Amino acid sequence: MHPEEKVIKIIEILRKATAHMAEPASAAIVRKYGPDPFLILVSCLLSLRTKDTVSLPASIRLFEHAKTPEQLLLIPSLLLQKIIYPVGFYRVKAKNLHTVSQVLLAQYGGKVPGTEGELLKLPGVGRKTANLVLGEAFGIPALCVDTHVHRISNRLGLVKTGKPEETEAALKKVLPPSYWVEYNRLLVMWGQNICVPISPFCSRCPVAPLCERVGVTRSR
Repeated sequence: MHPEEKVIKIIEILRKATAHMAEPASAAIVRKYGPDPFLILVSCLLSLRTKDTVSLPASIRLFEHAKTPEQLLLIPSLLLQKIIYPVGFYRVKAKNLHTVSQVLLAQYGGKVPGTEGELLKLPGVGRKTANLVLGEAFGIPALCVDTHVHRISNRLGLVKTGKPEETEAALKKVLPPSYWVEYNRLLVMWGQNICVPISPFCSRCPVAPLCERVGVTRSR
């Protein structure tokens, strides 16, 4: 099976298999508040190295206090830390949120820029966050490669890469742009529930016939 044909088949299977699963935090934010670039950016920054089950409630708590850069800057640092706790590195993230808000107001009229280059200039924003904001907030085809996308794409045998940046480049060669945003959503849900890092649930995985199980030494 050609790689492009294989990955599209996998997407079709996962659409059905994830229908009952909790959507990723970024998708939940869009569903609740709409495709607001600032709210999506903030939720992405809070989710870094933090599980969705922690970062999503923290984002919602924060948005009860502030939904714009101006409003966020009115929250004192210690209170901001308290609001977003217990997300990982909450002190650093609170500082970054204030700095990002200042930069947005000073350089972009309070609006989140809609290009990868400008997003990457913002404090705390890497390729993963930039691509997620582009895809979810602006509807621009962007391939967000987080730990789930990187791990599962390699397990499936779709790519043979060592770093997320390499995975992004390799996937773009086999995956049409129209699937990029959806691919991240599907693999995040699959990685959180079935294709977990250690001992994945291969026995109940409908993608198993297409999976090369690269690096899998133990499964359930």
